[in-house]
Amino acid sequence: MEVKRLSAVIAIALIVGLMVAGCGPTPTPTTPPPTQPPAQPTQPPAQPTQAPAKPAPEAIEIGASIPLTGKYGSLGVQVKAGYELAVQDINAAGGVYVKEFDQRIPIRLTIYDDESDPTKAVSKLEALYAEQNVVAYLGGAASDMHAATVPIAEKNKVPYCGVAFALWKIHQQGFRYLFSPFPKSPTQAEDTFKILNAAILEGQRPTKVAIFQETTDWGVELGGLWKEYAAKYGYEVVAYETYAPRSENFSDMILRAKAAGAEALLAVPNQPDGIAMVKQMSELGWTPKFMLLIRAPENPAWYEALGPLGDYAAIFPGWSYKMKWPMVADLVQKHQAAYGRPPDVLVGPAYTCVQVVADAIERAGTLDREAIRDAMAATNLQNTPIGPVQFREDGTGIVLNPMVQWQNGQIEVVWPPEHASAPLAYPAPPFDQR
Repeated sequence: MEVKRLSAVIAIALIVGLMVAGCGPTPTPTTPPPTQPPAQPTQPPAQPTQAPAKPAPEAIEIGASIPLTGKYGSLGVQVKAGYELAVQDINAAGGVYVKEFDQRIPIRLTIYDDESDPTKAVSKLEALYAEQNVVAYLGGAASDMHAATVPIAEKNKVPYCGVAFALWKIHQQGFRYLFSPFPKSPTQAEDTFKILNAAILEGQRPTKVAIFQETTDWGVELGGLWKEYAAKYGYEVVAYETYAPRSENFSDMILRAKAAGAEALLAVPNQPDGIAMVKQMSELGWTPKFMLLIRAPENPAWYEALGPLGDYAAIFPGWSYKMKWPMVADLVQKHQAAYGRPPDVLVGPAYTCVQVVADAIERAGTLDREAIRDAMAATNLQNTPIGPVQFREDGTGIVLNPMVQWQNGQIEVVWPPEHASAPLAYPAPPFDQR
């Protein structure tokens, strides 16, 4: 009986022990869990959207209508040379950097000959806009040609940079797209008498003046300004004559100027008219002590036609290769290599015009015409062949107005003194004594 009870107690104790053990904590595993790769999403994650880079154009399109033939051909060929040399230099450096495309782009310059015909010049500019889609225009030469083409630039809203014209009136018509790094009539008129007074002693000055006014917008404008400033600086206009461009006979007005005792002649003839004028002055025995003939004497053809008769003629050309700006020597070397002679007086201003446009494109960072126009208005170039360049609100350039003069078959800078290569030759000896 006792044995049975003891066996029952032991059995119960074993059962309780097993139950207690089953309620204990689960042991921590000693091996890591299986290394299974994480489940992959059924769709790849979305990538951030990014606009593709804007493709750059093959070239920056710039266009010009220039009088390479006709009455202004002698001016136009100089302007063309300046434009082309500037484009060559810019493209040799890789072109113009345009931020919009983050690269340099070469300039492609398209030039048409308008034959000195304003109507043809207008059609050429329209063609450049429609066919080449130009972002800027470069102007031609001569005030009446620019007077015809500037309104086209305004209509098409294309920035326009032009030289070889002094007509101030164009800039007073509210044109927003016109810029000209070239001296204008008010500066030329006043500087005429300022320079004479500074270079010639009182009592020796040619105070009796004849004005031969060409019947063009520029002729009327500058003739009137010369007349206005003459009295202010102690000069008297004793003869004021008018003539139409491409006149052949100037004898009557020459004789009237001679009879009035005129000692100085001021005029703006084209080259054929200027050559005829001087030949007839020589034949009629009238030699002004000082002669300012803007435009006509501006290239070697003047001296080729007149020889020593062409000496002593002064000009306001906007530039000379004998000026002392840092960029001039390099431009002279390149022009000499290309054409076998030093650059003519309009080459420097024309070269500068291309610099103005290229600089504006780079600062604008785009080929948008309106942005280029705004950048041109803010131009502040310090290193150009003509010196520092800025623009007034009306688009006229804040630039130097040098005077040059033919002396012994060469064009010399006679003003300002810091750029002069020779003093003003005065008074001019009679034509028959040269």
